Amino acid sequence: MSDSKKNIYGPGNPHPLSQMKTELVWEGKYDEFGNRREFDVASFTMPLQRIETIDWPRSEAVAQKSLFDERTAYRDDFRNKLIWGDNKLVLASLQEEFKGKLDLIYIDPPFDVGADFTMDVAIGDGAQVTEKEQSLIELVAYRDTWGKGADSYLQMLYERLTLMRSLLSETGSIFVHCDWHMSHMIRMLLDVVFGRDRFVNEIIWHYYNKMQGNVGHFAKNHDVVFWYRNGDKFKYFPQREDREKTTKQIKRVWDKNKGKIVNAKGEDGKVIYIDSDSRGVDSVWYLSMLQPADKTENLGYATQKPETLLGRIISAATEENDLIADFFCGSGTTLAVAEQLGRRWIGADLGRYSIHTARKRLIGVQRDLHGAKKPYRSFDVFNLGRYERQWWQQASLSGAESEHRAIVLSFFRAEVLGSAPSPLLHGRKSTAFVHVDGIDSIFTREEARAVAEATKAAGGRQVHCLAWDFEMEIRQTVASLETEFGVKIRLHRIPREIMEKNRTEVPPFFEVALLEAQPVIRKAGGETTVDIKLGNFLPSLTEVPSKELEALQERALTSGFDFIDFWAVDFDWHPDQPFNHHWQDYRTRKDRSLKTVSDAEFSYDKPGKHIACVKVVDVFGCDTSITVEIDV
Repeated sequence: MSDSKKNIYGPGNPHPLSQMKTELVWEGKYDEFGNRREFDVASFTMPLQRIETIDWPRSEAVAQKSLFDERTAYRDDFRNKLIWGDNKLVLASLQEEFKGKLDLIYIDPPFDVGADFTMDVAIGDGAQVTEKEQSLIELVAYRDTWGKGADSYLQMLYERLTLMRSLLSETGSIFVHCDWHMSHMIRMLLDVVFGRDRFVNEIIWHYYNKMQGNVGHFAKNHDVVFWYRNGDKFKYFPQREDREKTTKQIKRVWDKNKGKIVNAKGEDGKVIYIDSDSRGVDSVWYLSMLQPADKTENLGYATQKPETLLGRIISAATEENDLIADFFCGSGTTLAVAEQLGRRWIGADLGRYSIHTARKRLIGVQRDLHGAKKPYRSFDVFNLGRYERQWWQQASLSGAESEHRAIVLSFFRAEVLGSAPSPLLHGRKSTAFVHVDGIDSIFTREEARAVAEATKAAGGRQVHCLAWDFEMEIRQTVASLETEFGVKIRLHRIPREIMEKNRTEVPPFFEVALLEAQPVIRKAGGETTVDIKLGNFLPSLTEVPSKELEALQERALTSGFDFIDFWAVDFDWHPDQPFNHHWQDYRTRKDRSLKTVSDAEFSYDKPGKHIACVKVVDVFGCDTSITVEIDV
């Protein structure tokens, strides 16, 4: 056969395209050789770091030495998990303990790559509201890493859905919430990951939008939720909803033998009629959106969904004590409803503000359940900490510390010192030296002293210290070092945003917030109790829009407490243990008041010296902590 005839396609020589099956293909699904890219879960696995333990009702009882009946207070010993970090890394890290154990996953992934997640936050009593810019780490994740549009979005979601499926139990389900932006592609992607035969329902959430206006087309008044099962069997509990008026209807039931719904019949063989003011829920759900005036449930979080929506999903697909997860948990609606309905939960999000909002909300649920004498579960807050940075260093920087410093200095807009006067001085910005702490380090008081000495010896008058984490009370130590050495020391936290791929915009390096507090010791009737009084707070204004920065900086100097949204005290803090919430107070949309002195009346078992830790979270979700020495 000649070469020309080899290229003639037909029945005896079909064209390769004619034999291809229907498939969703995106850039990144296959490698350069046409092979399906393997997803190496092990390379993303890292231990979760528990940083807080929250069991407010019990902690309050411990603080005041009052009775706490653990037998009736807890549902069981399971501790729920709230995790801050990239959910791909979180999902990989959960595999060892939770593979095949989740009963339900609900996710509401951001489906508009160009969406603006700027939020309004209240300051002080709420009379003044300012914008909170979208966290730069979220901005990068939602835009830069999806710079190729739908292709990179699908690859991002494919990797995460693959990991989620391995966490689901054999009877588990996943509900994926989306809208018109990506629903058509997400449906096909779910077919790829779970299989077309695992599709259960396409649910339409219809909501009335009175702000629809004259938009030149039919108003977009619904979202879509896709329901897929993981195995051959799955849980389903029919739901009912109120009807507008009482009607007489035929009772319908599922006939397993016939495989269809039939009319129910009584023992006499006659069709059963019932008077009912409710109806079975179908795949179109008419549920209201959150209303702006609702200060009880509406937290002012941009993507928050109503509890009625999540309540229906959780009630339909799980039963009490089942394990539920939301890996784009946002304001924590899924977790709050799961707790109220007696389910166990795991939540994760990339946004620091999201974790703060969810933590506050879940503490409120603990309080409400305990106040109503209903059982609840404790929860812990986790992050990936230095392990996430180690992964970034190995994956993107070839493990080189010098490359890490060079990248940090470039984002800080500082020049690298070729022949530095000291190994502790790595760069220069204008007339000031710059020190970049190690990627796996916490900048300590001893390091601060060494850097101050090196700066003075090199003839410098100012040094910027850039670090991922700082030792507690570092600001107080720095103040004394500045007086001792005559060197201005500025502490800047390295933003996590620089770890993101395709980062081009320069993220701000905000200075560490200043926090001061002192103990309040009371002695009466032979008993000594301790509380904590906030002395001063100067926020870092990490996520304030530049147009409002000057005005807010002035207010921060005169009324720093107005920027505190939440604060908590661990009266018996130990550096090798997670922060334990013995007492906390926080602002809500309904109640803007905030105590500046705790009312825990904490009592120590033994006299002597103790260490308390005070954690403050500002209205933008940024936290800072200090320790307070107590002698009783």
